[in-house]
Amino acid sequence: MIDPKPTASHFIDGAYAEDDNGAPIPVIYAATGEEIARIHAATPALVDRAIAAAKRALPAWAAMTGTERGRILRRAADIMRERNRELSELETFDTGKPLQETLVADATSGADALEYFGGIAATLTGEHIQLADGDFVYTRREALGVCVGIGAWNYPTQIACWKAAPALACGNAMVFKPSETTPLCALKVAEILKEAGLPDGVFNVVNGAGDVGGALVADDRVAKVSITGSVPTGKKVYQAAAAGMKHVTMELGGKSPMIVFEDADVENAISGAILGNFYSSGQICSNGTRVFVHRDIKDAFLTRLAERMGTAVMGDPMDEATNFGPMVSDGQMTIAQNYIAKGLEEGARLVAGGRRVERDGWYLEPTVFADVTDDMTIAREEIFGPVMCVLDFTDEAEVMTRANATEYGLAAGVFTRDLARAHRVAAAFEAGTCYINTYNDAPVEAPFGGVKSSGVGRENSKEAINHYSEMKSVYVRMGDVEAPF
Repeated sequence: MIDPKPTASHFIDGAYAEDDNGAPIPVIYAATGEEIARIHAATPALVDRAIAAAKRALPAWAAMTGTERGRILRRAADIMRERNRELSELETFDTGKPLQETLVADATSGADALEYFGGIAATLTGEHIQLADGDFVYTRREALGVCVGIGAWNYPTQIACWKAAPALACGNAMVFKPSETTPLCALKVAEILKEAGLPDGVFNVVNGAGDVGGALVADDRVAKVSITGSVPTGKKVYQAAAAGMKHVTMELGGKSPMIVFEDADVENAISGAILGNFYSSGQICSNGTRVFVHRDIKDAFLTRLAERMGTAVMGDPMDEATNFGPMVSDGQMTIAQNYIAKGLEEGARLVAGGRRVERDGWYLEPTVFADVTDDMTIAREEIFGPVMCVLDFTDEAEVMTRANATEYGLAAGVFTRDLARAHRVAAAFEAGTCYINTYNDAPVEAPFGGVKSSGVGRENSKEAINHYSEMKSVYVRMGDVEAPF
């Protein structure tokens, strides 16, 4: 089994770096509550070193052909797949997520991103636009410069790759700051990229809390900021980036609706609800935590859901039989517990779970509330824990109004056998990522992101290229230039 202790706290200019003057950050294993590693936050000097290294490495990297850049990214993808087991174990140590999950959803997803954008790098070209009299315009797709990535704690390997892969494919350099809760995995991503042939300084990792992220965002040498995180944090970063007219991608939170119509396949709908509420112990930004179930099938839905929840295996995340693990931290556990108490206080009916499990670590039973109304706190605010809210409905127009009555717009899902209705509902959702008869799929080939308060821009797919590159137009006149005097 992999040793979770990192070589050092940061990865700068192609090598591990340390400065003991930085504030100590304990790395706590969510399954036991024990400290498994300790790192130090980046000092201002280290932050400066990382940005300077990226700035210095940028010209040569941007000058390489897309084919050359892509070859390195694809090689890194191959290495990640070869080491999937140890990377998955590290992800489990970092987050507490069950190994059964991390083996198929984390480093593999990161490798997919590196492979996809490695393959697309050579195709990044401009176009030739013909004008009258033989004049023409050609366009050039150019790198933005130094990009800053700020990660969340729920998918540390995946998020590092989702941000690095398109940025590097376009010829940018990056400084990535993981969440201080999960600081280990991004260091391995940097290590693998170097092994694959990435020039020193093109991808750097600095660890630390909000002050480190703030310093990165505010630096004049930074051209772009991409963050995955909460809406309040995203708004602060957006404001700081705007002061320097920096490009931004914001992948933020949600309170996403999932609508289950009376003709839905109940087993599939329940599978979608489980994936959209309890995978990663409910700690996924796109989760469909407001499950609107048609009144005609509500009782059958809840009965079968309770039966299937009884088969959840909660235990040691390193045991591959475990399919439901702990929450990431004591703080996140407390937040979820407070919301459960609020749901009971406001009159929601507790159908399943709701209790903290008496064992080491931060285990909370998967929880289902029924008879939830739209005005309840648990139906309005993002919980980011294993808490499902089931709401009743009878009419399509009514449920669409209720589903969209939120400041968020990250994701939405619908389960129905009526495909005309399915596409009609998907079109009416005010959300950036929608699902029909499935939930929480995130293939790298498709754009992912939200609207309203849930974000700006898109990650993954060809769409991400537009957020990590600039289009330059060059006008060419073949004849004389006329002027009024």
